[in-house]
Amino acid sequence: MYIVHSTVKVPEEKIDEVIAIYQNRSKFVDEFEGFISFQLLQNEQFPTDLTVQICWETKEDYVKYITSEAYKKVHLLEKNYPDQDLASIKPIVHRYRRVAE
Repeated sequence: MYIVHSTVKVPEEKIDEVIAIYQNRSKFVDEFEGFISFQLLQNEQFPTDLTVQICWETKEDYVKYITSEAYKKVHLLEKNYPDQDLASIKPIVHRYRRVAE
């Protein structure tokens, strides 16, 4: 399994808006080969930190997705988001491979 975390620090007044965006996300990624799951996680200690966690069967599946037209389409939607404060937030990305269960 290959897991990708993208964490953003969201302005406090925008938290509910960002959560709603993800609750109504496009779900293009869900149809991609090797996709396992998607979660939006909110840090209990620092609630303005939101992490998207996407699990893949393999790193190769993840790489195929991030080089696909579907990925470009999703990220183009983000760039065109009307709230430029949110559009300008840059995530911190971490990638993990499962080494034990």
